[in-house]
Amino acid sequence: MLEKIAGTILESQPEHFLSLPLVSKNEESASLPLVINVVAKYWGENIAPQATAAETKGAAMIDGIMLAESRGFASYIYKGSTKDLKKRIDQGIPPIVIMPGIQGTVQHAMVVSGYNSEERRMLTYVPEPDTVGAIPEGKFEQDWEQDDMTVIIIVPSDMKDLLKNESLKFAKSNRICFEAEGLRQRGRVNDAIEKLQKATEIDIDNAQAWCLLAGMYNETNSEQAVPCYERAIRLNPKYYLAYRGLGNYYLKKKDYSLAEAYYSKAIGINPVRFGPIYKNRAIARIQLANNQGAKEDLVKYLEQTPAAEDKESIKQAIAQL
Repeated sequence: MLEKIAGTILESQPEHFLSLPLVSKNEESASLPLVINVVAKYWGENIAPQATAAETKGAAMIDGIMLAESRGFASYIYKGSTKDLKKRIDQGIPPIVIMPGIQGTVQHAMVVSGYNSEERRMLTYVPEPDTVGAIPEGKFEQDWEQDDMTVIIIVPSDMKDLLKNESLKFAKSNRICFEAEGLRQRGRVNDAIEKLQKATEIDIDNAQAWCLLAGMYNETNSEQAVPCYERAIRLNPKYYLAYRGLGNYYLKKKDYSLAEAYYSKAIGINPVRFGPIYKNRAIARIQLANNQGAKEDLVKYLEQTPAAEDKESIKQAIAQL
């Protein structure tokens, strides 16, 4: 996915490439995700708070967004398109997108730094010197669609006029979605559910709102999770997290046939997005007496999650199947 981009290519299309500051992963703090730190520094502001020994990694994205807003930035969270991303680049604005994860990470954010019209590639920020990611547009769109094509724009407040007359799809309800996820990470699931119910009322066709609401219901073992996941899938048939969520729901309910079916649908959309899904499907398959399928899944789990803490016990399970 990542390729070194020769300087001649970047020089030949300066209007389609933004030079972003190099920010090391060590500069990520508990309240400022790396991507927001990069964008803020691009605008000439260092908003990263001093980290303390007690801080941990993995800030909620909304925390970083609100920190940026407290330092004079304006933010927008909406459902975009590749055309929209190119427009932002040409406006000099580096957009943040939510993309599928890999191995043990189900989802991650990245900054789009440009595009190459001739090669039809989207260029993305990589925290390494003289390196950018170059992703074919088709592949980029296919992956991005799995998380409902969410865009985060952060600009200095004096640039708000640039976007004030634009119709940004789901801007209000997506903001609520991010706020709800922040509440969930703090253990305030019921408050998150109330927010997401409001988001689905504001934009009834926002698949992200329905999927997140379903996830909250799933955490509380509520049967309301199922129709919400199904609503998300009707709105976005490529919504990986909705299929995975239904697999998790039915696995907890010990309906192993449905669990296997929904895990398989998620894997069919993206077989390398999240290694642990194979372990979950293996559990369902063992209960369905499909030991060969379970063994294959456990092998894939270890292949895709090489740092798994349960590696040794999984190896033993493979040997016994």
